[in-house]
Amino acid sequence: MTNRQTSSEVQPNLKWVFQTASRTIAFGFGSGLSPIAPGTAGTLWAWATFLVGEYFLSTADFLWLIGGGILFGFWICGHVSEELGKKDFGGIVWDEIVAFWLVLIIMPTNIWMQVIAFALFRFFDAVKPGPIGAIDHHFKSFVSDNFQHSTFLELIWRGFGIVIDDLAAAFCTLLAIALIQLLI
Repeated sequence: MTNRQTSSEVQPNLKWVFQTASRTIAFGFGSGLSPIAPGTAGTLWAWATFLVGEYFLSTADFLWLIGGGILFGFWICGHVSEELGKKDFGGIVWDEIVAFWLVLIIMPTNIWMQVIAFALFRFFDAVKPGPIGAIDHHFKSFVSDNFQHSTFLELIWRGFGIVIDDLAAAFCTLLAIALIQLLI
């Protein structure tokens, strides 16, 4: 199996995902291979790694990791999407991971609020109500279906389209959490 294949040749599996660093990251270190709700599995992986990371990383470290993860994620998600020949393959969960880390680093660390944030984030990301759905549709309609030999900027644009709706879901989650805390 070569690194550059068309979607008819690629059925992502553990071996394929761990062949390259970009695939490993895009598939959330394997969490995106979940046969049921890979986005939820990726978000759970994000939550677990955040809880472990709290013991080793400062808030500033996390912010650098998230910022770099978002920017680098544009290329990673675009590149792996091209390898798969699909605009936004469900197993690519790096977008969920960095977006949920953003939610967790900004909001209070109370575990019950994290549970609520997890449920809200999954709702906003899966259902894509209002502006989230509009953002998702906008970028998917403007991304080329040509997956062979994309330029660097085309890969970044495709990846931006994959990541941006999750960042919108994170924003809506944070807004909902702020409203809940205001009412409590």
